[in-house]
Amino acid sequence: MNFVRILNTYLFCRMSKRLITDFFETKTDLPNKKHLHNSISTEFPSKTHVSVTTSPDSSKTDDEFSDSLKDLLGDEWFVALHSEIKKPYFNSLWNKVLSERNSKKIYPPVHLVFNAFKLTPLSKIKVVIVGQDPYHQPRQAMGLCFSVPRGVVLPPSLRNILSEIGTTSIHGDLSSWASQGVFLLNSILTVVDSQPMSHKSYGWDTFTDKVINIINEKREHVVFLLWGRSAQQKCSSISPTKHFVLTCGHPSPLSIKHFKGCDHFNKCNAYLKKTEQEPIEWTLPQ
Repeated sequence: MNFVRILNTYLFCRMSKRLITDFFETKTDLPNKKHLHNSISTEFPSKTHVSVTTSPDSSKTDDEFSDSLKDLLGDEWFVALHSEIKKPYFNSLWNKVLSERNSKKIYPPVHLVFNAFKLTPLSKIKVVIVGQDPYHQPRQAMGLCFSVPRGVVLPPSLRNILSEIGTTSIHGDLSSWASQGVFLLNSILTVVDSQPMSHKSYGWDTFTDKVINIINEKREHVVFLLWGRSAQQKCSSISPTKHFVLTCGHPSPLSIKHFKGCDHFNKCNAYLKKTEQEPIEWTLPQ
């Protein structure tokens, strides 16, 4: 009987000691409210931080912003335009376009906005053709001025361009031109569905002006095919002694009489041969 009483007393003391110890250990490990709040804020960044807009962690955001544009532009153009895409106007422009995609149909899709840059690196440019803004109907715009994907009906301007070349084609995909060094640049790189020139005020003109200036300064013996007043004004700073500039009317049906018979494609290839460059195969692969 005395043994049982002693054993019970021992066990009670052991359990009491453990419970008291556990209580104090748990109390010591609990963070205060302020510490817990700060911890959650660090672990779960805001929606703004996840996107390419400004956030408290600006260095990480800048890295993410740069990486995404490097993938879209390609290495050469990313290096050439690095200082430009760091400017506030471009950050604002790009974020505005990305944000607008949440509520509207914007063309072309994000991965094709800089398709001309990706397909035609700066060092490979032999010819520049300047358009206005992307086609504004579904499945047309592909980031190359005047070009449409295979399977899409040829727009009138593109049909007139191919007619001037003297060729017929079952498609209007001009990617083969881009891969040969024809830089197919729109002045404005995005557009809202069914609203031509809807992004004219966003700042794209400032960006593409810089692109043209870079080509003018860093390249030599480039042929500029400038169709219509808008393209001609856009490239008014091009050096006519350093490059070869050809102008005529826009290939739109509204001004076809000022485009038809311009013979730009033959003149372009003649100049490329004269400057010891490979001529362009203008006929599209089937």
